[in-house]
This record gives sequence, C-alpha cells and structure tokens, in this order.
Amino acid sequence: MISKFLLAMLLFVTPGSKEVPKSIYDFKVEELSGGQIDLAKYKGKKILIVNTASQCGYTPQYAALEKVYKKYQGKLVIIGFPANNFGAQEPGSNSEIKSFCTKNYGVTFPMAAKISVKGDDMAPIYQWLTQKQHNHYMDSDVKWNFQKYLIDEKGNLVGMWLSNVTPDDAKITAAIEK
Repeated sequence: MISKFLLAMLLFVTPGSKEVPKSIYDFKVEELSGGQIDLAKYKGKKILIVNTASQCGYTPQYAALEKVYKKYQGKLVIIGFPANNFGAQEPGSNSEIKSFCTKNYGVTFPMAAKISVKGDDMAPIYQWLTQKQHNHYMDSDVKWNFQKYLIDEKGNLVGMWLSNVTPDDAKITAAIEK
C-alpha cells in the first residue's frame, strides 16, 4: 500500500511548470500586440524563429529579416521573439518593442510578446528549440540575440545559425529554398 506522503510526492507538479509540446504546431504564443500566434496555421511553410533585441549590435538584422520575409512570403514565415536575456538589450515593454520595430525597420512579420530564451524561466518554445529530447534534431544553447532556428514545412527543426550569420546569408536562403 502506498503511503499518502509517497502518493503526494509522486503526483507533485511544480506550480507554474508547463509541459513542452511535442510538435512545433502545438505552440500558441502571445503576440506582441496582445493577440495570439498559433503556429499550427503555418503547417506547410518554413518557419524561421529568431530571438530579438532592440539595443544590440545585431539589431540592424531586423531589416534583413523583413527583406527575407517579403522575398519568401507564401513559403516562409518569420517569428521574432524579443528577449532581454543578453546584456539587458531588450528593456522595453511589448508596446515599446512593437513601436521600435515598426518605426525603425518597418517590421511586418509576426512578433511574439517578450519572453526568456534561456535560464530557469526559459519559454517552452525555446525548450523545444534547444533540447534534442523535444525537437529530435539537436541540442543547442541560445548564445546571443538574433540566433536563428529554421523549421521545415513538416514541423521539423532543420537548422540553427548563430547571431553573426545574417538572415540573408546564402546558408540560410539555401535552406529556405530547399
């Protein structure tokens, strides 16, 4: 017979913990402007996920992201995930981030609400992106702002590029065109 204590320990779930979905298409994330981004609506398209920041040396990559988004529209969606994990380079609120991206770079691709991309408070979507046990492709660490993850049309993680690889780099565009 199991004691009440042991049963309680077996059933214990950390408050606030979230299970990581099995498929990228199971994710629904808050949008920068308060709506919701349902990744299931992007089945059949490639998805480029990028953690972004407004006060980073790589911030001008917003322009290249927008250019790539427009070039491959219909085949690719880009989703930006603002994060303040590196050098406090994304201190703004969601509305400040939206205003900055629109005013300075004309961003039209979907932008998620600000999240954490590393550490104990890492968002579940980044747990999926960075842990092979979830994405079945590779383990990785988010090293800095503007790291890029490419998901294929079937929802498989197929590539990751560090911040210094620009969105319009031949390696990324070749993977998009594949």
